[in-house]
Amino acid sequence: MSLSVTPPPRPAHRPFRGLWLPLVTPFDTDGAVDHPRLAALTRHYSQAPQGLNGLVVCGSTGEAAALSATEQQAVLDTVLAHTTLPVVMGLSGYHLEHTLARVAALAAYPLSGWLVPAPHYIRPSQAGLQRWFERIADQAHAPVIVYDIPYRTGSTLSLATLRALAQHPQIQAIKDCGGDPAKTEALIRDGQWQVLAGEDRQIFSTVALGGHGAIAASAHWQPARLAQVLALLAAGELAQARQAWQPLQPMIELLFEEPNPAPIKALLAGQGRLLPHLREPMTPASAALQARLLAQDRALT
Repeated sequence: MSLSVTPPPRPAHRPFRGLWLPLVTPFDTDGAVDHPRLAALTRHYSQAPQGLNGLVVCGSTGEAAALSATEQQAVLDTVLAHTTLPVVMGLSGYHLEHTLARVAALAAYPLSGWLVPAPHYIRPSQAGLQRWFERIADQAHAPVIVYDIPYRTGSTLSLATLRALAQHPQIQAIKDCGGDPAKTEALIRDGQWQVLAGEDRQIFSTVALGGHGAIAASAHWQPARLAQVLALLAAGELAQARQAWQPLQPMIELLFEEPNPAPIKALLAGQGRLLPHLREPMTPASAALQARLLAQDRALT
């Protein structure tokens, strides 16, 4: 019979709390990355009144899969040049040595973390998944956030695998898009992870249960109001948090009515912050949805 061993406590400094924005990547009319608009967006969201704790660059909302490695690095350069907020870099792929090479190439960058999903398409065993994250964490110069998103990668991380990964000192948080409430609650209860909601509709429930915050694409719209919800929940003000959260839900629903980030880009285009372009095979939001987004924006502003 095996003995139950209490995992060692995490370090006191736990940086992945509050509201983090997975920044969109603007494109110009020729399809190239629109660095002037990216710089302006970065400055806008980095202002203190926005209430953000950090930015995530080249995540799925940033259309990283449609960007070359050179483009991703250029996007990161622009963001770092225009913010004082902590910055996490997305790191996805399925070829381990190529992925480790990307980590090495950015070793000198002042990153606050790496957002790392399971390798997509190949669907390894749980042992293979554990090895993937541990190999990356062994080389990473900044902490790793595990991005648990099986509907994009094709791989489901089991609770046992996540608990094993929690023992690695460089793996500190999870962006939870796993779709398993019991697993989410178990990870929060364990206390070994900083649990960040990754599905925007689940932000309230995750943080109310003791999660640490959210990486939320919907934070492109009025982030200060979403940050207020998280602050109220952290303070134990459940009734006030619920009152602040409920008016936000109609817009959050609209922002995911069509594939992300098309609705977000449509909303930001309507506000004059970027052009509504995406890289194929992604397509712009429908005209009908864009009209509803802008009407909802006016109604809730």
